[in-house]
Amino acid sequence: MSRFKDLQKNLFGGTTSNARQFGMIFTLVAIVVLFQIWTDGLTLRSDNLIALFQQNSYILILAVGMLMVIVAGHIDLSVGSIAAFTGIIVAKSMADWDLPWPLAILLGLVIGAIIGAWQGFWVAYIGVPAFIVTLAGMLIFRGGNQYIGNANTIPVPEPFRVIGSGFLPEVGPSTGYNNLTLLLGFLACLAVIWREVQSRRTRHAMDADTAPLWISVVRIGVMVGVILFATLRFASGRVGTSFPVSGIILVALVIAYSFYTRNTAGGRHIYAVGGNSRAAELSGVKLKRVNFYVMMNMSVLASLAGMIFVARSAASGPQDGNGWELDAIAAVFIGGAAVSGGIGTISGSIVGGLVMAVLNNGLQLKGVGTDLVQIIKGLVLLLAVALDVYNKSQGRFSIIGSIMRPFRREAPAKPATSSDADTQPAKTTVSG
Repeated sequence: MSRFKDLQKNLFGGTTSNARQFGMIFTLVAIVVLFQIWTDGLTLRSDNLIALFQQNSYILILAVGMLMVIVAGHIDLSVGSIAAFTGIIVAKSMADWDLPWPLAILLGLVIGAIIGAWQGFWVAYIGVPAFIVTLAGMLIFRGGNQYIGNANTIPVPEPFRVIGSGFLPEVGPSTGYNNLTLLLGFLACLAVIWREVQSRRTRHAMDADTAPLWISVVRIGVMVGVILFATLRFASGRVGTSFPVSGIILVALVIAYSFYTRNTAGGRHIYAVGGNSRAAELSGVKLKRVNFYVMMNMSVLASLAGMIFVARSAASGPQDGNGWELDAIAAVFIGGAAVSGGIGTISGSIVGGLVMAVLNNGLQLKGVGTDLVQIIKGLVLLLAVALDVYNKSQGRFSIIGSIMRPFRREAPAKPATSSDADTQPAKTTVSG
């Protein structure tokens, strides 16, 4: 058993905590394999994977922003309505005001920032709970969408649709694959190799224990294998399809926000506020500024998600955004965020969103009705969490707890100095 634990620690990152972070990914893989068998191979077909990623990119973008809101100890119920409100204004600006589509996108982001500043003001500086502020926002902006659009569907021009339904173009010699998608996959493989090499160099420089070279080779091999498989699936679809433009936007956001939350003082301040707001404030963290920022950031991402959905649908309608806030919140909590705040990661939320997306897609491929899909998803989530809570209360092994553990980050329990708050990373909890 001791040798197995040592192998597990080395294979997945040098510590037991890092080893457990692959638990959620393994869960996602298990669900994919289950539906791949159940649907007779439809799940991993190129056209289905492309459609799945394209159809859920806007929810995953919302999950990125919602993670930061929830980590800070808040909740945002208005994101679906903000997305719909922004979508209808952007659509009308192009249809009625002849605004060029690049300026229309900029207008949408500005609208999101203004709405976020409005809601952030009430939360951060007036002290109204975010639940109440965003519940009011949900009503206000849903009504605004229907008032401005007069319950009509407003089409958007073809160039604008690229951000929601476009793909990487075909360039270079004919290879039977989309060359830009192949290049993107190649760069991702290089990034994995570079990260592993840098990690080994850093550990050597710090005189820390370093896993044997063959462990790194196996780890790189697994990750590169997964990337290559996905790359070939996306690159080998029917002519004219490849990796979606909305996916490029999502990947860029995930990289940027992961870096921000993990490697900057501002990101660590969000975790500190969610873990213990009073201690964080005493440590020099600008509490009001953090709360204002996370609410404003969420609204900007909601506006972006709304524009991507409108672009994919080719029109803005009165039912856009219905229930999106629930999907985003579910993705964040499935990905390991804590209701009390202070715990969660961007990558965990993305994986949680993909779990929901694959579950939804697989059930639809089997011809299960939308009503039953919602019932099944709700029951699966409720029963899984209830079983996990029961096992914890009985002192038994907690499946979800062991899976989520690596995705949980929390602020230091005791107050630190102002300089510490700017230099010390948030700790990782190891509780089940």
